[in-house]
Amino acid sequence: MDYTHKPVLLQECLEGLKLRPDGFYVDGTLGRAGHSRAIAAQLTTGRLICIDRDREALAAGEQRLADYRDRVELVHGNFGAVAAILAGLGVAEVDGMLFDLGVSSPQLDDGSRGFSYLQDAPLDMRMDQSAPLTAYEVVNGWGRDRLKEILWQYGEERYAGLIAGAIDRARGQAPIRTTGQLAQLVSQAMPAKARREKQHPAKRTFQAIRIAVNDELGEVERMLASALDLLRPGGRLAVISFHSLEDRLVKTTFAQWAKGCTCPPDFPVCVCGKQPRASLIGKRPITAGAAELAENPRARSAKLRVAEKR
Repeated sequence: MDYTHKPVLLQECLEGLKLRPDGFYVDGTLGRAGHSRAIAAQLTTGRLICIDRDREALAAGEQRLADYRDRVELVHGNFGAVAAILAGLGVAEVDGMLFDLGVSSPQLDDGSRGFSYLQDAPLDMRMDQSAPLTAYEVVNGWGRDRLKEILWQYGEERYAGLIAGAIDRARGQAPIRTTGQLAQLVSQAMPAKARREKQHPAKRTFQAIRIAVNDELGEVERMLASALDLLRPGGRLAVISFHSLEDRLVKTTFAQWAKGCTCPPDFPVCVCGKQPRASLIGKRPITAGAAELAENPRARSAKLRVAEKR
């Protein structure tokens, strides 16, 4: 069991959640259980509900959380359905929720899962391996215009048109079956100057396809639509994001909760009557310090935002 794994922004998350020993909490993205272990260790009569769509994560969690199984519930599901999951467990409200968004380290490290452009494997990229849609279907079955759209929207790939065109031409000759084939194809489709950039040429394309396969932004939107209603007054929601698309959704939603009023800016007085529903904990997102970055480079792009229900 790999207890050397360093969960991102761990201490900041624990402080942000303002844990109580008798509180009810949700870790909506179990992963390697690093955050969950630290939360469970601070509970006495409290309870922690751990959710993950990846059954491998849940199986590993059984071992990594063995010392705390009296206070931990493991649930297979998507965090976007957190309201239904809690209702199924008979839980109406909780004291805090944590969501560590994006792909987990084990999924990236296991080349056979098809997330990595550095290892050759069948095109898969499913976080939930029982889900029907794979990267193979996206790459070989989605139209050229749709591919261009997701590469631009989800990957912020400035060469989306060139890459979508190259994929379309290649699959017309034979299906694109592996991550290695796709990574090579993407690299060859890009201008020489782009291939000389510091990051791998296929990074943005793989991110975009992964987001599409797992409907990652949709899951974030669904979670945010229900999360605040599931918190008790004073309860806190902590969200770690790793790229601008996720962070923009979180930042915008938190700002709406904190503002309350939806009247046009030129109205002299508020007529909508809407009050702030949450307070922002800190004016700016929390990021990793130098010490954590030295130990864990993955934390470089992490942003933690915390909101407290009023």
